[in-house]
Amino acid sequence: MIKEKEDNVLHAQMFGSFSLIWNGKYIAGGSRSSETQFAYLMQLLLHHKERGISRGQLRKNLFEDRDIKDFQHAARSVIYNAKKKLREAGLPDVNYIEQRDGIYYWTQKIPVEEDAAVFDGLYLQAEQEPDPDRKLEIYLKACHCYTGEFLENQTAVVWVAQEAMRYRKLFCACAEQAVLLLRERQDYLRMEKLGLYAANINPLADWESVTMEALLALGRTDEAIRLYEDTAELYFQEEGLRPSGRLMEMLEDMGTLIGHQYALLDVIQENLSEKSDEDKKGGFFCSYPVFQGIYRMIERVMERGGQSVHLMLCTIVDSKGNPMKDGPVLAELSGRLGEAICTSVRRSDAVSRYGKGQYLVLLMNTTRENCRILQKRINYHFIVGRQRTGLQYHVNSVVCTPDGERIT
Repeated sequence: MIKEKEDNVLHAQMFGSFSLIWNGKYIAGGSRSSETQFAYLMQLLLHHKERGISRGQLRKNLFEDRDIKDFQHAARSVIYNAKKKLREAGLPDVNYIEQRDGIYYWTQKIPVEEDAAVFDGLYLQAEQEPDPDRKLEIYLKACHCYTGEFLENQTAVVWVAQEAMRYRKLFCACAEQAVLLLRERQDYLRMEKLGLYAANINPLADWESVTMEALLALGRTDEAIRLYEDTAELYFQEEGLRPSGRLMEMLEDMGTLIGHQYALLDVIQENLSEKSDEDKKGGFFCSYPVFQGIYRMIERVMERGGQSVHLMLCTIVDSKGNPMKDGPVLAELSGRLGEAICTSVRRSDAVSRYGKGQYLVLLMNTTRENCRILQKRINYHFIVGRQRTGLQYHVNSVVCTPDGERIT
């Protein structure tokens, strides 16, 4: 939010990394450290410039739990140094920080433009605007004003965390209202852009479904499928989550939206088949929705009998036998487990990653004893040297009432 021209306005950026700019030059942020008492003081004063900051708030946020015997002296020292810094930065020589009735205020003689305050104003303006076209433009402007978490590097500070949560909710409200208005207008190009922006600014919050809806409406089905696959992998890696129900529903409905040109059966069949010998090695690794579709089809086939199919869940456990939940070690082990499983199972078996450190395997035409043999084969490929982590297996028969046998 750097202002090139000399407009004699103090520009404060609170979204994302903090910065303070006067006439195009950084006073805080940029290459300068924003983790200083000067920065903390300015954040408090500028964000609360209307109501001011009490002595108690100042003490708590500047000195935390330190035992300050003479708070008045310590506060005067911080404020004196801040005024000196502002004067040296070229601001007019006025009393920048005023004190009235025990409350500290930023002076009204130096105008301030704070991105968070601009966002608040846009949100209120959009909520009160009666014209739908004008309302949409204001909501979109508000969305792009929100460029990141409120003071993202200071979320451990109570007041910052509270404001960060409030602004996150307001951003979601603005984006959701904008999506509704764009959908009514069938403006899918701007809907796609908004979805991409929201997913980047507020990740792991299901904004990909907005982009995916727009891509499908625009007939860009291949891009929608790639977006789904990338999103599923991201959610697994970051949070160990499956994609949202909204994304799952859109993927299931996608088949009805795919338009193909007329073709002969031989051509269609060739396109359906795996292309390379490399693709045909090991188990069939697929995304969870594909795995779910295969499982449901197998259930139907099983109604006619004649096959023995088992579902196996492989879970990475620590040295005490407890499932591992997070961390870089788990990410590395999870990737290695996927390779071990695909190497160990047959080409007719389906494999899918379910979450962090967990994989599902659909074993075709096999027995309980063969499941135990497969377990040993996976262990052989997965466990290296004196590795303390291990694997836990659960196996169910694919029948109406699973017997729930647990293999340890």
